[in-house]
Amino acid sequence: MKSEKDAPLDEVLIGGREERAMVTIVILEYDHEWPRRFETLAKTIRDALGEKALSVDHIGSTAVPGLAAKPIIDILLTVLDVDDEASYVAALENVGFVLHIREAGHRMLKTPTRDVNLHVLHPAHAAVAKYRDLRDWLCVDETDRALYADAKKKLAQRRWATVNDYADAKTGVISRILDHARVWREQQPSS
Repeated sequence: MKSEKDAPLDEVLIGGREERAMVTIVILEYDHEWPRRFETLAKTIRDALGEKALSVDHIGSTAVPGLAAKPIIDILLTVLDVDDEASYVAALENVGFVLHIREAGHRMLKTPTRDVNLHVLHPAHAAVAKYRDLRDWLCVDETDRALYADAKKKLAQRRWATVNDYADAKTGVISRILDHARVWREQQPSS
């Protein structure tokens, strides 16, 4: 049964929602293959888009050495005009990605096996700094890295109606960690 909170997601999903009874979240210990997998994917993306790919970053838990994660590589691609899908979506589809989410200022493509989430944003989008700050802070702070891993593992023990429900349940701990990350980032020398 769909709730009112499902409506916004249903509006942006391409091809609709996958119907499943309940979702089981699998959290694995850190895998040293994740960065290598990202590098292969990043090269594929850069080769497909050329200069249109302003940046290609490994984000999410698989980008943090030592952090347990769902075995899904999250990638952040920045482009000048997210809404100009003709300038990048077909090229990404030609190398195996499938457009999954279309929302204002954000697109997400996945691989057919759903083991990669490719987020497309403008470089000035607020989420870009959040993704990078969270990743970079978790790479340097063992306490918050352990806090996040513990929260994910505990939440993964539950069954979820959707993966988004699991993601929503992590919001509190992510916000707390992002507060620490912002303070840390402000103390870093400008490059």
